[in-house]
Amino acid sequence: MSDDDYVYDEVTGEWRPASEMAAQAAAATEVRDSAGNVLADGDSVTLIKDLKVKGTSTTLKQGTVIKSIRLTENPEEVDCRHDAIKGLVLRTEFLRKR
Repeated sequence: MSDDDYVYDEVTGEWRPASEMAAQAAAATEVRDSAGNVLADGDSVTLIKDLKVKGTSTTLKQGTVIKSIRLTENPEEVDCRHDAIKGLVLRTEFLRKR
């Protein structure tokens, strides 16, 4: 989009430049771990706390490494896969980037 394009911002009720809106949207989708490090797709993370997994009798222990995470639309959750559990979604407050 060029700087001449304007988009109506429903939150503020004003017409704002499209480039400004795109920059704001990119900043809002930034996902951070418990230590404040920025996470990206494919990162490896470590659990900072023992977590009981709902629906199973499995407990993921502190220090467990989760490889190749995928970001979701919610900046507080990441989608990941563990050897014992498929389709696992973890909250970023329990993760630390490796």
